Amino acid sequence: MAKTANDVLQMIKDHDVKFVDFRFTDTRGKEQHVGVPAKYVGMDKFEEGHAFDGSSIAGWKGIQASDMLLMPDPAAAYLDPFTEDVTLNITCDVIEPTDGKGYDRDPRSIAKRAEAYLQSSGLGDTAYFGPEPEFFIFDSVNWKIDMSGCSVKINSEEAAWSSDEKYDSGNTGHRPAVKGGYFPVPPVDSLNDIRAAMCLALEDIGIEVEVHHHEVATAGQCEIGTKFDTLVRRADQTQYLKYVVHNVAHQHGKTATFMPKPIVGDNGSGMHVHQSIWKDGKNLFAGNGYAGLSDTALYYIGGIIKHAKALNAITNPGTNSYKRLVPHYEAPTKLAYSAKNRSASIRIPHVASDKARRIETRFPDPTANPYLCFAALMMAGLDGIANKIHPGDPADKNLYDLPPEEDALIPTVCSSLDEALSALDKDREFLTRGGVFSNDFIDAYITLKMDEVTRLRMTTHPVEFEMYYSI
Repeated sequence: MAKTANDVLQMIKDHDVKFVDFRFTDTRGKEQHVGVPAKYVGMDKFEEGHAFDGSSIAGWKGIQASDMLLMPDPAAAYLDPFTEDVTLNITCDVIEPTDGKGYDRDPRSIAKRAEAYLQSSGLGDTAYFGPEPEFFIFDSVNWKIDMSGCSVKINSEEAAWSSDEKYDSGNTGHRPAVKGGYFPVPPVDSLNDIRAAMCLALEDIGIEVEVHHHEVATAGQCEIGTKFDTLVRRADQTQYLKYVVHNVAHQHGKTATFMPKPIVGDNGSGMHVHQSIWKDGKNLFAGNGYAGLSDTALYYIGGIIKHAKALNAITNPGTNSYKRLVPHYEAPTKLAYSAKNRSASIRIPHVASDKARRIETRFPDPTANPYLCFAALMMAGLDGIANKIHPGDPADKNLYDLPPEEDALIPTVCSSLDEALSALDKDREFLTRGGVFSNDFIDAYITLKMDEVTRLRMTTHPVEFEMYYSI
């Protein structure tokens, strides 16, 4: 049940809270925070907000217009399970003080505008999202980038490559092989207890856990499945999940990452996103068509496929994202849909009831900013519904092994971040409807992300020494 400001103030008293942590998410998807002693948090914080400098956040305001407000959302408050002193975390919207509206570049405000657009469109009144962010847990990681060269080393006792390592307690020999992590019992799965601790921490802060398990890749790939929710709430909860995963791993002397492709030659981490649109308490995706879908659901799929390359800039926002999006590692590169085929970029899960009918978009990855990712996917789907964009026939073959003439007929996702950013630049109108995404935000986003493209492009890679040093 949603909390009111009075409920939050009572929580502060009941739990003898010492600090209130005001949190928001930047453009790249990283949570930021500022702590305030609890004695200074009263009703005024919920009515007037908390002032901060927005000019230091990458991709946001310049120094000449830096004053911003954090407006706490009482329904997004929880007790931090990791701080030494009792701390209450509360997610905030970033407000433009001159007009009192959500800041144009604040991801959470964009997501709220997307929900408002859905309701005003008449196409539905509620969008449900259920993401499945995968992640790796390593023992440690070391990297170096400077003028003398660059290197990275991942250390994992569970990794297939650690079979000959000398450990103080001995090398047990129980570990998942490459592509062998899904999902033998312990001791091959060495991370069961850590995942269980993550699940309990998530439950403690109000996020319902449905499943946890080791994933396919060696060296500690994992997944924790949590319950679906409405667009903004589920984006909030994705940020909470990342916070819990990072900190529980840290408590156990390990390190967790949501980077899509940290290791070469094994599966990367995706974030499959389940979606459905409802109206007046009815699931609009349930019908009598393919796999129990309605025409509305098929048109939604058509919209996502039509705009997929532009979506990639938001759903796969890192240069590393495209090292995952290659064939034969369970990564969905082909823009097609299917009820059974996991090589298709959109899957229709088998479910027992019309209430659970939904689609699963498989190309996003967990470096995506969840507010932007969910909002963009929905806007693409709504364009498909509004314009009745049919996705064509389903793909029930293995799309990785098609004859060349068939393969050429199926479109693919982007193969690089700069290709995706170029697609977003050209195909952005569907995002700007109803003022959900502004052109100003999209321009700033492309600029921010092109800096990452340029940095990687300018950095000499060790593989280049192997390919070119002796030529």
